[in-house]
Amino acid sequence: MIQTIRKAWGVPELRKKLIFTVLILLIFRIGNAITVPYVNVDLLQSQLESMGTTILGLYNVMSGGAFATATVFALGVQPYINSSIIIQLLTVAIPALERLARDGGGEGKKKIQSITRYTTVAIAILQAFGYYMMMKNYGLLAVGADGVWPALVIMVSMIAGSSFVMWMGEQVTEFGVGNGVSIILFAGIISRVPYMVSGMIDGVRIHSGIANGAVTLENLVAAGYSQAQAQAQLDSAIPVWGVILLLVGILALIVFIVFINDAERRIPVQYAKRQVGRKMYGGQSSNLPMKVGMAGVLPVIFAQSIASLPITVWSFIGIPQEGTVSRTIYNAIDTRSLVYVVVYFIMIVGFSYFYSSIQFNPVEIANNLKKQGGFIPGFRPGKPTVDFIKRVLNKVTFFGAIYLAIVAISPILVSKIMGNSSVAIGGTSVIIVVGVALETVKALDSQMLMRQYKGFLE
Repeated sequence: MIQTIRKAWGVPELRKKLIFTVLILLIFRIGNAITVPYVNVDLLQSQLESMGTTILGLYNVMSGGAFATATVFALGVQPYINSSIIIQLLTVAIPALERLARDGGGEGKKKIQSITRYTTVAIAILQAFGYYMMMKNYGLLAVGADGVWPALVIMVSMIAGSSFVMWMGEQVTEFGVGNGVSIILFAGIISRVPYMVSGMIDGVRIHSGIANGAVTLENLVAAGYSQAQAQAQLDSAIPVWGVILLLVGILALIVFIVFINDAERRIPVQYAKRQVGRKMYGGQSSNLPMKVGMAGVLPVIFAQSIASLPITVWSFIGIPQEGTVSRTIYNAIDTRSLVYVVVYFIMIVGFSYFYSSIQFNPVEIANNLKKQGGFIPGFRPGKPTVDFIKRVLNKVTFFGAIYLAIVAISPILVSKIMGNSSVAIGGTSVIIVVGVALETVKALDSQMLMRQYKGFLE
């Protein structure tokens, strides 16, 4: 990756694209440091730390920590991602949108993009309102900020920030390198690395203090911590062997993701010879590639959003008291429980099949092959070809789904072994970071290759 960026820097046109992308990311990071008025940031951070295992924890990671500090970019690219997913699903469900995407050409894509932007603003309005109501209900606003004007300032700032992030992502896609929204999401997650490293160092120190008796629950309470905060500090302790295990696990996870990201099943395709006038066309061999990681990270995001929804809603209502039946149910469906892990695993597999069926239509693929005079050796065109493609797709999707599920639940299992929940959503972050990095490198390689051919032809 570093070698590719260095080569791209030597091409003047690509250098401009790289500089433009870096400047946009700089603006994004500056916006992540500008706090919205009328918010008690310290109380908000403490509250979201206690709700870190809910869907709000995922939002905070994807926004680069801006969600927990109520900055103008607190909503980040989440409204745009949700909007894109919704429109993509509606394109399959609504015939008018399907025709627009399939037959509309460039104009149809522009209309769908406009619909996606309007939907993004609508989702940002809903999320900004929910964010404000959460801060109001938990008493996280500044003193005297209960009126209409503070509410309007907070919500408008976040809606405008989300729209501006969407615009920046589109500008990077057009004038920069790679997919703009993915690059911004990548930058937000990577910005949390120093926080993760400092958390590990603090965890080792706390573990050492517990081992020699200097750090106890009573000492922390006497130092001014509440009972819950003191227990959270003790739970964040990490032994040295735990840090080594985490680093080795992250490296192994990255290697595994890179391997699966490039893995694909290639179905051989043969094209029949046909004569047009005096010329003979066709007769060449090709293949139909099916990527193992076809669905990307979307099944994980879908599954985590739905599986953690009950505990998120319960956290808003109020965590039950210890010793009650409600607390027992709460602990049973908590995002660190065995029930959650099983449900999470099943949902990832189910959403992987669902999303793959949307992305890859065997009937349409078989019809296109037939129109182009292509066929799969050993299978007649029509239904036999469709059935064969379906069987291969199901096998490939199964391995891809198991891969996603293993990567997603591995950090949760590691956190249970270590007794530390700080890595509970690391799998999703690693998949996104590695995937975006690989796609960006491929985009740079393709642009450099295109310019080499252009120079050769000139």
